[in-house]
Amino acid sequence: MELIILGATFFGLLILGVPVAFAIGLSAICTILYEGLPVAVIFQQMMSGMNIFSFLAIPFFVFSGELMLHGGVADKIVQLAKNLVGHIRGGLGMSNVVACTLFGGVSGSPVADVSAMGAVMIPMMKKEGFDTDYAVNVTTHASLVGALMPTSHNMIIYALAAGGKVSIGALIAAGILPALVLMACMLVAAYAVAVKRGYPAGKFPGWAEVFRSLAAALPGLLIVGIILAGILSGVFTATESAAVAVTYTILLTFFIYRTMTLQNFLRAAAKAVKTTGVVLLLIGVSTMFQYLMGLYEVADLAGDMMNKVSSEPWMIFLLINVILFLLGTFMDMAATILICTPIFLPIAMKAGMDPVQFGMLMLINCALGLNTPPVGTTQFVGCAIGGISVGAVMRTILPFYAALIAALMFVTYVPAFSLWLPRLLMGYKG
Repeated sequence: MELIILGATFFGLLILGVPVAFAIGLSAICTILYEGLPVAVIFQQMMSGMNIFSFLAIPFFVFSGELMLHGGVADKIVQLAKNLVGHIRGGLGMSNVVACTLFGGVSGSPVADVSAMGAVMIPMMKKEGFDTDYAVNVTTHASLVGALMPTSHNMIIYALAAGGKVSIGALIAAGILPALVLMACMLVAAYAVAVKRGYPAGKFPGWAEVFRSLAAALPGLLIVGIILAGILSGVFTATESAAVAVTYTILLTFFIYRTMTLQNFLRAAAKAVKTTGVVLLLIGVSTMFQYLMGLYEVADLAGDMMNKVSSEPWMIFLLINVILFLLGTFMDMAATILICTPIFLPIAMKAGMDPVQFGMLMLINCALGLNTPPVGTTQFVGCAIGGISVGAVMRTILPFYAALIAALMFVTYVPAFSLWLPRLLMGYKG
C-alpha cells in the first residue's frame, strides 16, 4: 500500500503540473506520514543527501559554464567551426553541430549550449536562407552533447546517485567517445537533411584562416584539457577541478579575451546560484525518495518484472532505455538521474553492463528528454530564439531524433565506446 501511495501521489502531482522537485518531496512526505515514521526522518534524509563534499563540484561547474556563456567564448568557437566545415553542403548546419560540441565541452550544459549557440547560429542560418525548423533542430539536438562532456555537473550527480559504484574520473574520461559518436550521428543527420532540401555549401576560407580562428578559440577549449589532465594525473580531484575551471574561466574572460563585463559577471553568478539551488533541492528531496524506494525494495521488484518479460541482456537494456526515455520526457534531467539510477543500475549490472557504461546510457537518455515535450527545456529555448512553434519543429524532428537514438544504441550495445578511454588513461578495470 505504501508503494502505491508513493507512486500515485508522485505521478498524480506531475500530471497536475506541480514542479518535479515538489512532486518528489510531497509524495515522499505523504508516504512517510502514512507509514507513521518520525517527521525528523524527512529532514535527516534531505540533509544527508545534500551534505556531501563532492557536491561542491556542482556549483563550480555550473558557474564556469555560465561564465563561458556570458563571457563571449561562443563567438570564437562559432568562427572556428564555420571555418572548419562551413564549405560542406549545408555548411552552417554542419558548423552548428561542431560549434555546439565544442561549446558543450566548455559549458557542460545542454541548456547553456543551446542558449549561447542558438543566439548566434539560428539567426545567422535564417539570414543565409536555411529554414527555421532546420536551424532549431540542429542546434537543440547538437547541444545535448554537453551532457557528456567533462564539465557536465550531471556526471557528478550520477556518480553520487550510483552509491560509490563508479569513479567520477572514469566517468569524465568515458564521456569523450560517446560525445564524438553523438556529434558524428548529428553531422550525418544535418548533412542528409541539407542535401534533401538543397541547401548551399559555403566557401573554404583557407588553412591560414582556420589556424587563426583555432588560435583565437584555443584558450577557451583548453578548459577540457585542463580538467582531464588534472584529474587523470591525480593533480586534483573532480571537485577541485571544478574550482580550477571557475578560476581559469574568470582569468580567460576578464584578462585574455577581455569580453567579460561586470554586469555579465553578476548575471552569470545569479544564474549559477539559481541553478545550484534548484539542483540541490532536487538532490535533497530525491534522497528522501531513494530512502523509501530502498525501504520498499523497488529495484528488486523492477528487476523481477523485467525478468518476467525477458532474461536476455539486450532486451533488458532496451526496456531500460524505453523506460528512461519516457520518464525523461516529463522529468528534469537531475531528477531522472537521482530517482532512476538506484532502481536500474543494479538491474543493468546484473545483466552484465558496467556502471560507467550505464552512466553514459543514462546521460544520453536524459538528454533526449531535454528535447522532448512536455518538459523539453532545450527545445523550448531553441524555439523561443528561432521564433517558431514547438509543433512546427516537431514535424521535421525525425532525422535528428534518429541520429540521437542511433548514438544511444551504439553506447548501449558497444561497451568499448564508454570503457576504452577509462581503461587506457586510468587503468580502469570495469
